[in-house]
Amino acid sequence: MSSTRRSVALLGATGSIGTQTLEVLRRELDSFELVAIAGGQRLEELASIAKEFDVLTIGVVSDEDRAMLATMVGPRVEIVVGAAGLSELSRCADVIVNAVVGFAGLPVTLSALEAGKRLALANKESLIAAAPLVAKVRSTPGAMILPIDSEHCAIHQCLEGSSNDPGHPDVRRVLLTASGGPFRGWSKERLRGATKADALNHPTWSMGPKITIDSSTLMNKGLEVLEASALFGIETDRVEVVVHPQSIVHSMVEYVDGAVLAQLSMPDMRLPIAYCIGSPVRLDHAWGRIDFTQALSLSFESPDRDAFPALDLAYAAARRGGAAPAWLSAANEIAVEAFLNDQIPWSRIVSLVSDVMDEYDDDPLNSLDDLFANDTTARRLAHGMVTP
Repeated sequence: MSSTRRSVALLGATGSIGTQTLEVLRRELDSFELVAIAGGQRLEELASIAKEFDVLTIGVVSDEDRAMLATMVGPRVEIVVGAAGLSELSRCADVIVNAVVGFAGLPVTLSALEAGKRLALANKESLIAAAPLVAKVRSTPGAMILPIDSEHCAIHQCLEGSSNDPGHPDVRRVLLTASGGPFRGWSKERLRGATKADALNHPTWSMGPKITIDSSTLMNKGLEVLEASALFGIETDRVEVVVHPQSIVHSMVEYVDGAVLAQLSMPDMRLPIAYCIGSPVRLDHAWGRIDFTQALSLSFESPDRDAFPALDLAYAAARRGGAAPAWLSAANEIAVEAFLNDQIPWSRIVSLVSDVMDEYDDDPLNSLDDLFANDTTARRLAHGMVTP
């Protein structure tokens, strides 16, 4: 890195991605300065991070949280509140890490890009729900999206050899790898008895509960198909999902001449985080390094789309376009929340989302107001199906 430190705002600092971002920053204190953080209601953790990194600006959810946090950090620290506060923090640093969970991350995505910032994106829902709106602000001078998702970070690296023409005409297809989640190989009959403990027991990755449940239904991979299309301008019918249980090949790009480029590493989210905040320089810590002197097995298989219909729901939403992906993402958030709160069984998550999508009428999604209206409608319908 250069002698000038790059400033970082970490929004979603107390979650899984936030915690691992802090690990990366601890190794690179001469290169990066953490200037702002935001989180949910883990106020003691926010106060501890602020003290360790001498952060002087913090975002919280509510005025009550602000009052409580103020007693922990003292008058030196400015505390901002809610979506407006997140938008403010999204403009205050060179690199904005958006690790906010779910649709709540949308203000961060839009504000960072409107301000011409580098956005290290770990919040796929905001991009998926608002893809047409995000596309408009990506053209802001200086604006850049670098994806923290391991699969999309891999694709970003594999596309470095592609032409700069819109749509990447020299790419035949993008291959998104999926671990298969905790239920790989389970039959539809066995899945009816899936428990919360089963669903949260991911075989490869340590993640937050929402994304872990999404991985168990394969909705996470469906959302990633939409994300890949939005990020790289490649139609979804050129984005394919392949199950790769070892989670070593993080994704692949097949070119029209038959060549396939892949990014390999052991599962470690610190690698894509470091890539996104350090690019174009690669940080010298070798997270995820593979020992090729040891036996290594790589296997691939097709996903079971009958047992895991979330994939087809995502492709259907992509074909409809407009606000359909926003409905898919919103309904899924409500369904997953209901499952985690023991209101519905695991087997009901995707069928509830499907029932909501059956109610969708085409909407081109021309404005932010349109998006909020669609999001509200989809969530209301989903809530009604949870508690009829």
